[in-house]
Amino acid sequence: MAEPILQLEAVSKNFGGVVVLENVSFNVAKGSRHALIGPNGAGKTTLFNLISGVFPIDAGSIRLEGKNLEGTPSRRRIGLGMARSFQNIRLMPHLSVVENVMLGQHSNAGLSELLKPIGWLPRSRERLAALATLEAFGLDAHQGQVVGNLPYGVRKKIEVVRALVSSPRLLLLDEPAAGLNPIETAALRDFLIEVADSGVTLLVVEHDMPFVNSLCQHITVLNFGRLIYDGPAAGARRDKAVLEAYLGRRHAEDTTDAA
Repeated sequence: MAEPILQLEAVSKNFGGVVVLENVSFNVAKGSRHALIGPNGAGKTTLFNLISGVFPIDAGSIRLEGKNLEGTPSRRRIGLGMARSFQNIRLMPHLSVVENVMLGQHSNAGLSELLKPIGWLPRSRERLAALATLEAFGLDAHQGQVVGNLPYGVRKKIEVVRALVSSPRLLLLDEPAAGLNPIETAALRDFLIEVADSGVTLLVVEHDMPFVNSLCQHITVLNFGRLIYDGPAAGARRDKAVLEAYLGRRHAEDTTDAA
């Protein structure tokens, strides 16, 4: 089994008196395409926010390639090899594709570079790196186009590329298929497999189960803030606890009896 790139041990989080996550432990193997799923309110987005440093954990530990991330702010986690995309596209619609991708390098920029106008030099190091990343994933034909004029599915890919320009080894994807039609979803799946094949580990939160099953090899399932399944994708479809979480106990029993 591949060594873990991400390790969560007994992670817990409360907001006031509400327990959102309780003793969640699992590993994400290097090079894997790993899904984090669960019904609405299961705690998936909160866990993503803990991993990426938006919120501090209340108990437990999160390690990236063996390094304990406690006290490490979000920006520093990017520098350690972690990047994230969001459910709602956060591109600048009035900027070009290459300019948006250049913004993904902010974690590696010093103060003087942050104050420079975007794209101020046609052959700047930042622009060349952005162009190289776009070319590597077949999106260089869009480099000069204004993002707001592009189809939604293409913009989803560009947001992933913007995260990739910081050279992450672990990429967190929050509902990447949300809002896509079936053709766009299939294209994004193929694109993400290409990203993973380039050496980037994927951890994906997603509600679209056909998308998850066609993309991910390993699935972790949360329900009411607790881990109820962690194993191969095929096993999740037959697991009684997972079926009960999604279908209810009576329908889950009918499903398992039929199997």
